[in-house]
Amino acid sequence: MKIVAYACAVAALVALHATVLSYVSVWGVKPDIGLVAVCLIGLLSGELEGLVVGLFVGWTMSLFSAADLAASMVAKGSVGFLAGLVGRQVAQVTPLVLVSGLVVASTLSSLMTIWSLKPNDQQDIWLMIRTILMPQACFDAVVGGLCYWLIWSRLNLDRLAEGREF
Repeated sequence: MKIVAYACAVAALVALHATVLSYVSVWGVKPDIGLVAVCLIGLLSGELEGLVVGLFVGWTMSLFSAADLAASMVAKGSVGFLAGLVGRQVAQVTPLVLVSGLVVASTLSSLMTIWSLKPNDQQDIWLMIRTILMPQACFDAVVGGLCYWLIWSRLNLDRLAEGREF
């Protein structure tokens, strides 16, 4: 049942990323909703589910974009795995912890993308960092923080993590 739910979630993420998020862009930068979703899934469900869903989201989203297949899969899979580790090891994950983790994860993911593009000179790298990487990391962190805050304030995450009914 979880496999079907995750497959539907990935299909919805790809459709949302391709259609709606172009209207939500700020300065031409739209949030990486796949990275945010993988981080939340890893945080709430564990390392293995975060890793598998991250690999699947990275593969699916790279099919519909110009991103490198291996870089996208590795970035999203490792983010899901690390978020699952953090969710298991940290006693109280607050939205501030998630936001700081998403800034780091989005920055590293964007650096992998910049590295795979092999820009010509140092000026191109700094231009990409200033105009794409920094707004992307901030935007991802804000979207992820808002989503986690909504989940955190509306649901009792202790019961959700234990698998008990409400």
